[in-house]
Amino acid sequence: MPDPQRRFEYRLRFPDGQQRVIPIVLDGATLGCIEPPPAARAWTALDCHRCPHCPLEPAAEPLCPLAARLDPLVDILGSVLSHQTLDVEVVAGERTVATHAPAQAVASSIIGLIGATSGCPHTAFLKPLAWFHQPFAGEEETVFRAVSAWFLKQHFRDLDGETPDWSLAGLRQRYDALHTVNVHLARRLRQASSCDATVNAIVRLDMFTKAVSGEIDEILGFLRGRLG
Repeated sequence: MPDPQRRFEYRLRFPDGQQRVIPIVLDGATLGCIEPPPAARAWTALDCHRCPHCPLEPAAEPLCPLAARLDPLVDILGSVLSHQTLDVEVVAGERTVATHAPAQAVASSIIGLIGATSGCPHTAFLKPLAWFHQPFAGEEETVFRAVSAWFLKQHFRDLDGETPDWSLAGLRQRYDALHTVNVHLARRLRQASSCDATVNAIVRLDMFTKAVSGEIDEILGFLRGRLG
């Protein structure tokens, strides 16, 4: 039976001993983000650096769903430099992942989780990956998980009598659209932050986005011979 909710806690310890916690709670029925709630700020308004392919209308959706849920992250890491290292524990149920990482890598992991579940139409395809979130995943792992989830989705489409996309064309298109989201989200975060950790976190995420979109054949070729 699926969990009604899934909770992740990013517990951050700064070099001066300060500790902060960012809880992220997902709904088991929709895989959408429950916590943190959306916050209305000038930089979270839908019309602020709005993505050109955004299908939402400001009259109905005054806030960018992705940006609006990143307010706690900006509050904590918006004034931190990218290279500042933090002690981090990510607690998810009975599993705890602990590491010592630069602030931009921490912010990148958090943005990836919140972004996928935020309600942004262009990140919704990533919700299953967020439900099985792997903090601080590298490029190869990210590609492997994204492609595996895509093929599982096509298997279900095939079972339902729909036309599956085994060519990965649809996945590439989604990641191309995600690149546009990253570009405009970086502009929002640059406006909201006094230092570069959150902005460079998006640059890091976009590297993974480009890897799926542009380097997928090379990475899959590497993995092919290792799957037995």
